[in-house]
Amino acid sequence: MKTLNIMLTSLLLSATLTQVSAQTKSLDSTKTDLEKWLTSTKPEDKTLLTNKLKDLAASNSEKEMDLAINYYYRLKNQKVSDSLLEAEVKKFPAGSRARNKAANDEIYDLKTPAEKEKAYKAWIQKFPPSHFSGEDLIVYDYVTSSIATGYAEQKNTAKAIEYGEKLMLDFWKGSGYGGLAEAFYKAGDLKNASIYYKKAMEIAKVYYDGKLPDLNSSKFAASGYPGLTMTYANILFEQKNYKEALKYAALASTNPKTASPKSNFQYAKILMALNRNEEAYAKLEEAVKSGKANDEMSAAFKTLYIKVKGSDAGFDQYAAEIRKGIIANLQQKLNKEMIKKPALDFTLTDLDGKQVTLSSLKGKTVILDFWATWCGPCKASFPAMQMAVNKYKDDPNVKFLFIHTWEKTATPTKDAGDYIKSQKYNFEVLMDNKDPETKINKVVSDYKVNGIPSKFVIDPQGNIRFNLMGFEGSNEAAVDEISMMIDMARKG
Repeated sequence: MKTLNIMLTSLLLSATLTQVSAQTKSLDSTKTDLEKWLTSTKPEDKTLLTNKLKDLAASNSEKEMDLAINYYYRLKNQKVSDSLLEAEVKKFPAGSRARNKAANDEIYDLKTPAEKEKAYKAWIQKFPPSHFSGEDLIVYDYVTSSIATGYAEQKNTAKAIEYGEKLMLDFWKGSGYGGLAEAFYKAGDLKNASIYYKKAMEIAKVYYDGKLPDLNSSKFAASGYPGLTMTYANILFEQKNYKEALKYAALASTNPKTASPKSNFQYAKILMALNRNEEAYAKLEEAVKSGKANDEMSAAFKTLYIKVKGSDAGFDQYAAEIRKGIIANLQQKLNKEMIKKPALDFTLTDLDGKQVTLSSLKGKTVILDFWATWCGPCKASFPAMQMAVNKYKDDPNVKFLFIHTWEKTATPTKDAGDYIKSQKYNFEVLMDNKDPETKINKVVSDYKVNGIPSKFVIDPQGNIRFNLMGFEGSNEAAVDEISMMIDMARKG
């Protein structure tokens, strides 16, 4: 009888696996068709796409409904996509979307980790992890990480470690442990910050070395390794474990994925702590000559110059020569990056409710700066942008427009205005808020912006000549770059 039960169980398991495999193949085939129709210009293919999405939207399979939601989103039909999301939660109350919504609504917004822990226990009773598999389990890791970091911030080490060790997915553990380590670090717990940064780094390294399957999840896990070497080196530096810190800082400064003025500066600081000033000077000189050294790096370079040379004699002349070289390199770089394509027109409202239309500024050189109040790099770039605004404040033919987009709150105009006012910036801010129908931030979408801060320099004829993403280096270097772009755009 026992043998018969085992055989029946085996047959049922085999049948289930065969069914899952068939479903996966069917979904893969459907995706192939959808991709073909999505990129096709044939009217008949567009009809096939429309009809298939309607079928998927009405499906009794959650995964098929998911496909419809994703493709409607890619078609920028946010209204239908959002409507289907709501319908899917009701149709599959024990499914992935319902589980994710419950996590968002019932856990993440709670204020204390103790409250989150209590809600988490009720949530996993309703949505047991055993009912899901594979990468879909990452939602549980997100929640336990949130609880763990909350406890770490409260300096409840035992609870932080308890929930940190609940992580399920190996490919995400590097990120999860890294987040926990950062929380320990901010709480002043260098010991546990060091332990969890090292764990995160060692897990990521396994993927980075290419010893695991070439999947997107593996690539994600591997991507964290280079940055973690820098972070771990910094923790060791703060613990005054300079020799060990130097080993990991060397990895960061020689790795093509992390080699930068920042990694050179980190390496130089450790060398300085070891009283190896000439080596530190050479390393920091590379950072300064790149033109991307920030003010702290520049100050450290002058300090090292005096230590190595014995005085500050000749420093100003040397610094001027370096700056001359930086400007020449910048000119060459911008010559290669200069483009020419029509800037799409738009009309947006400023913080006072006044409408501004881009085409009405024809004849001026216009700088668009896409930003958001939640964007750290955007705000880090603003002191430099204020310097640039001040530089051209008396030039009627140069116009700066700071376009707030990708809002995350219900009061974006107030948020943007409050932030600008609190920092005393005299920026002209325009609001690229979500369209109530499409749920899309139209201007940032039209300009195909993938990340912020993103700046566009538009010439007097209405053509985009430069697109600059991100922010790094000193304020002076940033102003040099923007100024040169403006001058080049003016000349055409």
